Amino acid sequence: MGVMQTARDIFSYRKYWASRFGVAPFLPMSRAEMDALGWDECDVILITGDAYVDHPSFGMAIIGRLLEAQGFRVGIIAQPDWNSVDAFRVLGRPRLLFGVTAGNMDSMVNRYTADRRLRSDDAYTPNAEPARRPDRSVIVYSQRAREAYGDAPIVIGGIEASLRRIAHFDYWSEKVRRSMLVDAKADMLVYGNAERAIVEIAHRLATRATLDSITDLRGMAFVRPAVPDGWIEIDSTRLDAPGPLGAPLDPYAMEERALPGAQRKPPAGVQVVRFIREVKNQDRARSVIRMPSYEDVASDPVLYAHASRILHIESNPGNARALVQRHGGREVWINPPPIPLSTREMDALYELPYARVPHPSYGAARIPAYDMIRTSVTIQRGCFGGCTFCSITEHEGRIIQNRSADSVIREIETIRDTVPGFTGVISDLGGPTANMYRLHCKSPEIEAACRRPSCVYPGICGNLKTDHAPLIELYRRARAVPGVKKVLIASGVRYDLANESPAYVKELAQHHVGGYLKIAPEAIGEGPLSKMMKPGVGAYYKFKELFDKYSKAAGKEQYLIPYFIAAHPGTTDEDMLELALWLKGNGYRADQVQAFLPSPMATATAMYHSGKNPLRKVTYASDEVVIPKGLRVRRLHKAFLRYHDPENWPVLREALRRMGRADLIGSGRRQLVPAYQPAGTGARPEGVRRPRKYRAFRTQHTGLPPPAVDTDSKTYRRGPPGKKPPSVH
Repeated sequence: MGVMQTARDIFSYRKYWASRFGVAPFLPMSRAEMDALGWDECDVILITGDAYVDHPSFGMAIIGRLLEAQGFRVGIIAQPDWNSVDAFRVLGRPRLLFGVTAGNMDSMVNRYTADRRLRSDDAYTPNAEPARRPDRSVIVYSQRAREAYGDAPIVIGGIEASLRRIAHFDYWSEKVRRSMLVDAKADMLVYGNAERAIVEIAHRLATRATLDSITDLRGMAFVRPAVPDGWIEIDSTRLDAPGPLGAPLDPYAMEERALPGAQRKPPAGVQVVRFIREVKNQDRARSVIRMPSYEDVASDPVLYAHASRILHIESNPGNARALVQRHGGREVWINPPPIPLSTREMDALYELPYARVPHPSYGAARIPAYDMIRTSVTIQRGCFGGCTFCSITEHEGRIIQNRSADSVIREIETIRDTVPGFTGVISDLGGPTANMYRLHCKSPEIEAACRRPSCVYPGICGNLKTDHAPLIELYRRARAVPGVKKVLIASGVRYDLANESPAYVKELAQHHVGGYLKIAPEAIGEGPLSKMMKPGVGAYYKFKELFDKYSKAAGKEQYLIPYFIAAHPGTTDEDMLELALWLKGNGYRADQVQAFLPSPMATATAMYHSGKNPLRKVTYASDEVVIPKGLRVRRLHKAFLRYHDPENWPVLREALRRMGRADLIGSGRRQLVPAYQPAGTGARPEGVRRPRKYRAFRTQHTGLPPPAVDTDSKTYRRGPPGKKPPSVH
């Protein structure tokens, strides 16, 4: 299938004529700011559900500054009042297009907890004020923009639209919804990191092309009435590769039949068969995979799981084909993923002239998300971990895109010189994962042909280069920058990869940890781990041994903070009991825990909805996955993680008796919960607060925004068994 394709450099375009206006100190949010810049109109107007922070950790700032670098005049409408169309007319009609996003987070994850309760704050809003964005913000904003200027092209993107580009299960309504492109009535959807697509779209529209003529760009989805002539349709139900995880099969030489066409049940006597490839490699560029229709996946959970599997298989930019899915009388067409950015492009993108502070209109208001990242530096994008509960791979891809060390050092110097209140501490050098910087496949040919969902599960791929030397050198250069006192690593460390480089663990433990380091085992039982695609607990023990060894050698008392997910598909009550006993035996007390939140398009979400495992071929007869559904079981699994909270003791005692483990009820060191119940704790009417004496056991709020994946922030207190450990906070 060849080497990964190349793409045009995003900074190689001839600048649009409006570049004569120069660089704006901030992208304008009002007519007065436009007048001050000498603009009579905006070429592009970006609508976002976040407050406008001109910092490269905020997607709208990146897209806005990138389009500005192309010469376009870009305005921002941040957190508009969606109850009136007036807020969408504040900057006038854009000359080229509206770009619409919910912001850095999915609006539903931002607004609701995993138990579907409204959150009390919004970290991406001034003073964390809640209720400043609507549910499914992209749909609402797009419809209002259409109402404001009916003839203006609308392009939707960002993580909310990206993860809803196809028919998807919606946890908050417990049903399968249509592609967001259809519901938003937008002209086009750009998914993943959309820099390549949005730059090309803007330049084509500037030359008077129409949006309906733009159908050839990677990383875009659009609606068309039918499959054009000359395309080869492949029924997705005849593709179910790569088979069992880790099997070194060529998916085009031997593929498996998962479902008998669109039939609801397999005919009697029909068995899974194998057959050779139907489309020659030279014809792949004009082949499209026909997915089961929206109506089919909405009515049949097994077909939904099958569609999820095919979507993830067709995710490598080196070999992915176009997908098409019927929605009523229209076809939602999804082009292959974008080609990853080169190091040169990444450097230029992150060194655009960001103000690195919130827009002045917010005055002295605090924006918690900005407070968290104002001195952090992104060094890479993407993740090849493939964790089934996480949406990073579906959004950013599994090929790591790296910045150069020189570019990172220049940004650190910029932070030192320009960020107000800089104290000499860089809060993070990272990305989706702390230690995937410059890790890649040993062969471009293998990388372009690979269809494995993970490079590190069930074990680290032999083709993966795991040399951490470039990252170690980057850390050393960063902390040697004059004026920098400390460089912390706040992104999650992939500890199974770190085990491959003890020198990295040493560097990390001795120079870049502020007492506690967060890592994410997520579970310890093989049942849930196999559905998460996470390494076994042995990898955790190996990393802990190295971490403790190097911390002690440096004379530092430091602890690991393990994160766990409750109620993940594949998790039984027995798995959670095992984890609770492990936590108690190791002296961990969870201050904050999170139940699994089925985010759109994630593989684990397909498990949750269908009860099937899309990591292997999906058939009506394939094995069922244990799914902890319902509020009662989800709360029980969270209670196991907070075994030390008296409020949870009644439900845990009931569960232990039901499970035949009443021997774990008592006050012994090897028992989980005591037999007595402190006065004022336990079951109480809804809305009644617990007595002040026990209020210290409440989940502590860190003040940090929940991440854009479903493993919301969890912190732990640690200490010897039997003693109240010190607070992490």
